Amino acid sequence: MHMSVAAITFRLGRSQDSRALAIMSRDQIETGLGWKYHAERVSRLIGAPDIVTLIACDREQVAGFAIMEFGDAHAHLVLMAVRPEYQRRGIGRHMIEWLLESCVTAGIVSVHLELRALNKVARAFYRAVGFSETFFVARYYSRRESAIRMIRMLRSTALLSADWRTARR
Repeated sequence: MHMSVAAITFRLGRSQDSRALAIMSRDQIETGLGWKYHAERVSRLIGAPDIVTLIACDREQVAGFAIMEFGDAHAHLVLMAVRPEYQRRGIGRHMIEWLLESCVTAGIVSVHLELRALNKVARAFYRAVGFSETFFVARYYSRRESAIRMIRMLRSTALLSADWRTARR
């Protein structure tokens, strides 16, 4: 199956997506670590007011997804996966770009994520979309596997400096 990103549609997640996303997380992200992002947990994430769940669809099938938590100044990419048969078609890049644009609109300063230290493909992907490696965290996943923390700066905190002051009378 060869599908271009043009054939993929993007939409926000719904509670009925939680089972499909949980299974993708189990099979593609959490393999060998124990399943933490089960359907109930994913459903809570989808329903949370400070979280955006973006779904990439091929007709009715979920081809990929990304879940991002928004704070006041920082965002955290909680989970992201693209089904193997849809990889290398720009879907992951498109989801990241959409989420980064949302972050800029929301005034977010930086986006953070963690990934398995041994996942060279994911590390290369995130570097290609502008993330930098910040920390190595030993035994981060289930006290068994190490992680790399990454960051993408979206704006300088210096922008909040001298130009913004309370009015003096």
